[in-house]
Formats: sequence, structure tokens, C-alpha cells
Amino acid sequence: MARPAQDVTDAELAVLEVLWQEGTVTVRKITDRLYSNSHGSQHATVQKLLDRLKSKNFVIRDRSVWPHVFRAAVVREELIGRRLRKTAEKLCGGCLNLLLIHLIRDTGLSKSERDMLRELLDELDK
Repeated sequence: MARPAQDVTDAELAVLEVLWQEGTVTVRKITDRLYSNSHGSQHATVQKLLDRLKSKNFVIRDRSVWPHVFRAAVVREELIGRRLRKTAEKLCGGCLNLLLIHLIRDTGLSKSERDMLRELLDELDK
């Protein structure tokens, strides 16, 4: 039986945000982006978060350069999909359409967003 995908904490998500925006970066750069006045303990915190993300297969470390650099191993859309499915399972009995309908009604999509949704639905109907 396959092990279920692990979720990320808010702190880990902040690290992933930097990786998605910057691409391949060092621990120092991530620390500087997350903390305005970074010091040693924050550097260690970021390193620990990267270690956790690596163990969950969300981050890749490149040891061929010094200092080591990290990059995201998962694209943002994949993580969004995982979290939405998990939320649908918790709140809607696994029914994604209930979640989507609520989000669409509650947020009030712009015309361009509605057009994109129509295009997606048309593609799916083909």
C-alpha cells in the first residue's frame, strides 16, 4: 500500500514560496528572504525546515556546489491540488465539486477568471 502524501506546515510552505519564486537558492538567501534581521538560530531553523521538506520529497538539495543549493521538487499547482483534495475529503466527504462550487460562489470570479473556467470546462468536454 502506498504511503499517503505528507502535507507541509505553514513554516515549510513559506520556504517553498521562496523556492518557487527564486528557483535554486542557498539556505542564507532563504533565511534573508524570510527574516529581515536574520541570525544564527534562524539560519538553523531554515536548515531544519529544508531537511523536513527534503524528507517529504518536496525539496532537492544540490551538493555539487558550495554552499549547497536547494530547489523545489514539487510545483505549486501540485501542492494546491493535494491540499484541495484533502480539504474536500475533510469537509465535503471527498466531493470536489461541492468545494469548487462554494469557492466560486463565495469569491465572485472576475470576467477573465470566468472565461478561463469556461475554456477549461470546454477542454474537459472534448
